[in-house]
Amino acid sequence: MTVNEYQKLAMTTLNNELDKKQILTNAVMGLCGESGEACDIVKKHLFHGHELDREALIKELGDVAWYLAEAAEALDVSLDEVFERNIEKLKKRYPEGFSSERSINREE
Repeated sequence: MTVNEYQKLAMTTLNNELDKKQILTNAVMGLCGESGEACDIVKKHLFHGHELDREALIKELGDVAWYLAEAAEALDVSLDEVFERNIEKLKKRYPEGFSSERSINREE
């Protein structure tokens, strides 16, 4: 499945009663919430002695993907374009691959 196919399929579950502003707001709030849930799973693993719950983490990452698709939908952009733009930015920032020096002294 491509990211654009994912976006199209995921958005079949979008609440059609929301306007673009509400969709975008729901998306960014959802991204924060689901990312927090993913973070909590890792926190419990690292600091509370829990086994890493891979299945729960995978599910939360799926929820993050859904809200990312929703945000892209609200902006009338494909996930493919979002990903391509991100890679362009990363290539400019780290043309030779990751570097701590370039990370600290970033040129925007």
